[in-house]
Amino acid sequence: MQLTATARTARTARTKSTHGDAAVRETAGARPDIAPDAKPVGIRDTDGMAVAAFVLGLVGLLVMNILLGPIAIVLSAIALWRGTARRGRALLGLALGIADLAVLAVLVSVNGTVVWGFGS
Repeated sequence: MQLTATARTARTARTKSTHGDAAVRETAGARPDIAPDAKPVGIRDTDGMAVAAFVLGLVGLLVMNILLGPIAIVLSAIALWRGTARRGRALLGLALGIADLAVLAVLVSVNGTVVWGFGS
């Protein structure tokens, strides 16, 4: 039995109806193991990078800004480059990472050291 080109590429996807019985529909190129509204893995990864950059930049203002600032900058740049859905969060992470390095530069110029504390 010969199959046409469109019949070879068509896949069967099973969906549940509201009454509980399974309905079968033909779709071209659909993958039944992936939900149609699911985000691709790459998008979720970039969203996580944007959130991580924001959190690391925020924490870096208080502690370990010499380490957390550059990490926040790199993570936010990668998330923006890959096209994250959380663009604002990635931009805040970038700004906070740069602020971490600015705070570090001010501390080094004022105290002559990267260690700071309250009082004397």
